[in-house]
Amino acid sequence: MTHKATVSAITDAPSLSDRLWTVQDVSVYLGVPVETLYRWRKHRTGPPAARVGRHLRYDPADVRAWVRAQVA
Repeated sequence: MTHKATVSAITDAPSLSDRLWTVQDVSVYLGVPVETLYRWRKHRTGPPAARVGRHLRYDPADVRAWVRAQVA
C-alpha cells in the first residue's frame, strides 16, 4: 500500500464520534460490566442497541440521551 493510499484510508475512516459504539465502549462509558449491558437488554432496560449481524451496536447519542433520562 502506498503512502497516499494509507493516508486516504485513514482520513476516509469514520471518526470515533461518528461510529457506533460496541458493548465494550458502552461498558467503559457507563462504568458497568459488559454482562450488565446484556442483562439490561434481555430485560428491555438500558440504552437502546441495534443488532448488526451477530454484534450489538449503540448510537452514542442514544446512550447519552438514555443517561440523561435516568437522572430526570
